[in-house]
Amino acid sequence: MIAIPLLAAVLLGAPQDTAETAVPVPPPAVIRAPIQFTPEQEEQIRQKKEQFRISREPQRKEAVRINDLAANIHSEADARKLVDTVAEQLTHHKHVLWAAEKYRHRVAHAEFLAASFPSELIPQQRIVDVWNEYAREIDAPEEALITLAELQSFRAADLHFSQHNWQLDLTQSIWSAPNIYALDAGGNPADGCRALETLKIIHNMHDQFFRVQLARGQVKREGVLPDALKQPPAEASPVKVGVFKGGFLRANTTPDPVRAAAYRYQQEHGTRAYDQLVRRLFDELFPAD
Repeated sequence: MIAIPLLAAVLLGAPQDTAETAVPVPPPAVIRAPIQFTPEQEEQIRQKKEQFRISREPQRKEAVRINDLAANIHSEADARKLVDTVAEQLTHHKHVLWAAEKYRHRVAHAEFLAASFPSELIPQQRIVDVWNEYAREIDAPEEALITLAELQSFRAADLHFSQHNWQLDLTQSIWSAPNIYALDAGGNPADGCRALETLKIIHNMHDQFFRVQLARGQVKREGVLPDALKQPPAEASPVKVGVFKGGFLRANTTPDPVRAAAYRYQQEHGTRAYDQLVRRLFDELFPAD
């Protein structure tokens, strides 16, 4: 989920200084005619799209219900209903630490407080500290550490694309529900986070660290909340995310300092040690009463 201008800059690079360098003549452009489908093929495509839409309609409706629950937290029971509903949608509780019954009440309590009282939002600095502790524990490289400004930029982009994807039927899902985010009066990310938002952000940073790197670049170029992220995006694509999982990790085939370090840590110390680390960090995010 990258804005088109930024994607172009990443793929094509910055303009080169051609003052002292000969500019090669590009080969003649090949003009390709648009693909033409027969009426029968067009009908098959239409049917496939309709089948896909119908097949995911139950998930979409459930996402709408979850988003409505997130917007109507008036009691701890409301928060528990939201947390239970989300937990039951996540891989049947496999490798999702907080979905276990003994942790849900703590997430629900934090969700109720954050949704009800601005002073009870989960501090962003706590998230930064927990993340950096995790990165150091698994012996990730220095680039895996984040700053408060980078977290804020990451949150702005995450909210931006969730809001955009929620507007499209095909990308309207539990993962793009916008009402889990804590917002200020201007509709931008608040100074703290709600509970489910916190879990989603940490998982997104873990499994999609390239987005942290993009946020880091954004901070260097334009600051934490550039105007481009305050406006509806021109184009975005959905990203499937989970939430803060423990359990067995697979080796990652793409360069990623966090996932590679986590995998190495688990190979050296074992799954139990990794899960104990995740539980300890969870306790720091959501302290017991």
